[in-house]
Amino acid sequence: MRDTAGRDRTLVARVAEGDEQALGELYDAHGAAAYAVAYRILGQKPDAEEAVAETFAQAWREASRFDPARGSVGAWLVTITRTRALDAARAAGREARLGDAAELWGDAGRRDGTPDDAAAAGARGRAVREAVAQLTVAQREVIGLAFYGGLAQPEIADRLQAPPGTVKSRLRLGMQKLRETLASWTEVPSP
Repeated sequence: MRDTAGRDRTLVARVAEGDEQALGELYDAHGAAAYAVAYRILGQKPDAEEAVAETFAQAWREASRFDPARGSVGAWLVTITRTRALDAARAAGREARLGDAAELWGDAGRRDGTPDDAAAAGARGRAVREAVAQLTVAQREVIGLAFYGGLAQPEIADRLQAPPGTVKSRLRLGMQKLRETLASWTEVPSP
C-alpha cells in the first residue's frame, strides 16, 4: 500500500511539472475507479466518460495544489470525479427543466394553427427532444446555455469554469450530432 501511495504522489508531482506521461500513468492507475463513480452517478456511458475526462483535465490543471496531508491521490481523484459527475447530473436537470419550458411554449404557439400544423410541430418537437437526448450531458449543457441562455462561448466557459476550447468543442460536436440526427427535418417537402 505504501508503495502505491508513494508512486501516486510522485505521479502527481510529475503531472504538476507538466509531464503528460505521468498523467497517463495516473489515469491507468485510477481511471477505472473514477469511471465507476461517474457511471454510478450518471448512469450513461458517454456522460461517465465525459466526467472522467474532465476529472483528469482538472487533475492536470490543479496537480500543484494536491495536498497529501488531506488524503490519498485516489481519494482526491474520486472527489473530483464525484463533483464533475454531480455537476453533470445537475446540468441534466436544468436541461430537462429548460426542455419542459420550451415544450410548453411550443404548445402555446401551436394552438393557433391547423390540426395538421399541430401534428407536424409535435412530430418535429419529438424528433428534436430525441436528438437532444442523444447528446452527452456536457453537450446539452453548453447548447442550452448558448441557445436558451443566450450566452457566448467565453461566458459559457466562465460560468462552467471550463477551458474555452472545451466549450467550443462541446458546442461544435453537439451541434454536428444534432445536424446529422435532424437532417431529414431540414429538407423542404415538395408541394
